[in-house]
Amino acid sequence: MQPSVTQEQVSPQNDRFPAALFCLTAGAFAIGMTEFVIMGLLPNVANDLHVTIPQAGQLITSYALGVAVGAPVLTVLTHRIPQKQLLCLLMIIFILGNALAVIAPNYGLLMASRLVTALAHGTFLGASSLIAARLVRPEKRASAVSMVLAGLTIANIIGVPFGTFIGQYLGWRSSFGAITIMGMISLIGIFFLIPKIEQSGPSSLAKEFRSLINPQVLLILFTGAFGCGSMFTVFTYITPLLTDVSGFQEHSVTWILVMFGVGVTLGNIIGGKLADWKLMPSLIATFTILVILLVILSSVLHNQILTLVFVFLWGAAAFGIMPGIQIRIMNLAHEAPRLAATSSHSALNLGNAGGAFLGGVVITHLGLPYVPLIGGAVAVVGILGSILSYYLVEKRAVTKTI
Repeated sequence: MQPSVTQEQVSPQNDRFPAALFCLTAGAFAIGMTEFVIMGLLPNVANDLHVTIPQAGQLITSYALGVAVGAPVLTVLTHRIPQKQLLCLLMIIFILGNALAVIAPNYGLLMASRLVTALAHGTFLGASSLIAARLVRPEKRASAVSMVLAGLTIANIIGVPFGTFIGQYLGWRSSFGAITIMGMISLIGIFFLIPKIEQSGPSSLAKEFRSLINPQVLLILFTGAFGCGSMFTVFTYITPLLTDVSGFQEHSVTWILVMFGVGVTLGNIIGGKLADWKLMPSLIATFTILVILLVILSSVLHNQILTLVFVFLWGAAAFGIMPGIQIRIMNLAHEAPRLAATSSHSALNLGNAGGAFLGGVVITHLGLPYVPLIGGAVAVVGILGSILSYYLVEKRAVTKTI
């Protein structure tokens, strides 16, 4: 039986990340893989289950909605469960959901498996962020959170291409089988390596709700949603942008997306380090850089070399804001952060859906080349939200002390 440890005992005294942190990264990797691998397997799923491509596409939509709804609901239902036990429970749900996908005989059961899996998504990432921040020294909290989120970005570079490859050659069910195995590996690591952290007392659901509806928390959730909305306004339609506007061959898109994923991963890590250094100034600066890059990308789409450069930089800036957003939420809701931390993934997924919808509207009424420009306009709202949050908290606090 593992001993209970206090916060001081958990935080290491050296600069290395503890091995337990990488178990959380592995869990996030598996979650990222199960969310995105279906995109490359839609024709296979549709043919095997005798449904249309649009019907198969609903497996993606339902997952996003499952994350948006499931994160706060499951957090409320499990608010009294200690964090380590909660992570184990969520990973078991994740494993069962993917195992059901492996054996699902029809479209309905596959849809059900996606919904079950989505329930664990936001709550796992929220709880993992909280634990990651407690596994390291205070000045390393944002970097630790970025390590967890790096699992999602690495999944796009390695996991999704690998899952798509084996799904195309061994059948789409084998992809979900591989994800199930990844979930089991993460569960074993969490069980044996994550320490049992003492809690001061049972979590108060009323306090969690008060933290969530704090205007400052809602403002940064709103800001994060627009950050994700900006990214998915463009990313949803990146393939037609690259082929129809920039003139790349379709077979080149996969490697461009891998390059984009490398940028996303680097941006996520750098964003965590910047957030540890100067949280809100770095968040405001990164949003500003994101706007500038999208405006430039819109104007260089006809130049293939410049397009590659700015797609890479855009990916880095787009995910550079994520660790800062998560840490900001945890700081503002520090008295009861669990519901707020998990609800951030609901807000981000709603931003994803809203961005994809907006991009479609832009294509219909203005055309593909205007998509990055409008994505930049969405990011401007993120700048304004960040500045307002900074003014209302830090600047007002300084004014009161004078």
